[in-house]
Amino acid sequence: MALGQRLELKQGQGLVITPQLQQAIKLLQLSNLELEAVIEAELERNPLLQREDGDGPAEATQEAEAPSDSAEERRELELSDRDTMAANSDLDANASDVYGDDEPPVRERETAMADDSEGPMVDWSKAGKGGGGFDGDDETLERALTREKTLHEHLTDQALIAHFSAPEMAIAQILIDAVDEGGYMRTSLEEVAERMGCELALVQKVLTTCQGFEPTGVMATSVPECLRLQLIERNRFDPAMAVLLDNLELLARRDLSALRKLCGVDDEDLAEMISELKSLNPRPGAQFDSEPSQAVVPDVFVRSDPAGGWRIDLNSDTLPRILVDQKYQARVQASARSESEKTYLNECLNQANWLIKSLDQRARTILKVSSEIVRQQDAFFVYGVEYLRPLNLKTVAEAVGMHESTVSRVTSNKYIATPRGVFELKFFFTSSIASSDGTAAHSAESVRHKIKSLIDGEKASGEILSDDRIVEILKEAGVDIARRTVAKYREALRIPSSVERKRAIR
Repeated sequence: MALGQRLELKQGQGLVITPQLQQAIKLLQLSNLELEAVIEAELERNPLLQREDGDGPAEATQEAEAPSDSAEERRELELSDRDTMAANSDLDANASDVYGDDEPPVRERETAMADDSEGPMVDWSKAGKGGGGFDGDDETLERALTREKTLHEHLTDQALIAHFSAPEMAIAQILIDAVDEGGYMRTSLEEVAERMGCELALVQKVLTTCQGFEPTGVMATSVPECLRLQLIERNRFDPAMAVLLDNLELLARRDLSALRKLCGVDDEDLAEMISELKSLNPRPGAQFDSEPSQAVVPDVFVRSDPAGGWRIDLNSDTLPRILVDQKYQARVQASARSESEKTYLNECLNQANWLIKSLDQRARTILKVSSEIVRQQDAFFVYGVEYLRPLNLKTVAEAVGMHESTVSRVTSNKYIATPRGVFELKFFFTSSIASSDGTAAHSAESVRHKIKSLIDGEKASGEILSDDRIVEILKEAGVDIARRTVAKYREALRIPSSVERKRAIR
């Protein structure tokens, strides 16, 4: 067989994810806080983008009701403008899965009517918020003066007046740097001694001094040591309490009889010792947390519609409002001389248009998926968690004409405000548990709620329910569940076993 070289032409199809499509996928899975950070970066990078002033177009809404003619009419309004997504057809199985088969119309872009005399557009939305002006400087100074100290700063201030020598101060600073947000030191003394090239005894001496800093219990290496330091300050540390601290695992299991034997005390003394432990703070450094937790801002609101069903609205406060300054773009383009300047300007314009389109599609996709979830879980909104239906990504994806991966991205880090509280969209996706009487399957979340309700009712009935007994009760209610599944759900709810609950009553 002769060997040779030759040229051949072949046709084939392949998946090509353009940078614009990658950006669309990324925007889809971001939370509203992460999205705001991305928008800020784009506003700084792209000179043709600006924030939209005033009231924008009215937010889109849908109603989750039984299928009707009006619902079909609303669905027809969404069928337009497929050109851009069709160019990148076939993500996973089809590129339109990024936003679904239906691509709603893009919001009409407004033109910024700035006068030529005003010069380039400037975003004054952050004026007076730090830098570039006297107001910003005043606010920064005021924030610095009124800000509470961090735990690290608080400990460093105390170390400066602890009369340390220069070597001891260097060791103290390393130990303070190793303190976590709870106030515990997360490094070994041997490592510090080796790093500083000093004796281990010197490091231990510095640590002992630092453990006398406020708040009491800070810079401990373990929970028992943290509690011991607080008990010593209260003059409540004795041999019996020392034994109790050495056997906290028995206290966690509520094995009070074993603790009484080890500590050599009676029931009254043990109860007093436990009460003393409960009054201590196992995380003394938590009060210095300088970063307050962010409140959850819902992306979607669900309200009862007086006409029947539910009304689903996007939270307009979380929707970024940006547009292309076409007046400025035309002025700059007219003054562009070199080919590179024109190319750069066209790239900025294309990127800005695609970003606006992607944001608009992101909002509509979230609304569409949320509406389908509300429709599927209608009984939950009416009657409560016991009526939560089993639901998976595939069911919603097929209903809205998207891929499962798209629905997964939409429901990540997105929250929905309902009359029953604020929930993450993924909360409504639960596995199913078969029914023992042949009826519809039960949601795992509703079964967990039933288990918790049964255990909460033990005080009224006076009967401590074992996992086997809970299985029997649930099977009588039509839930076919195994004992190990009950144990898993109980542990997930942080509920002790029946043995531990009996010990707690004694």
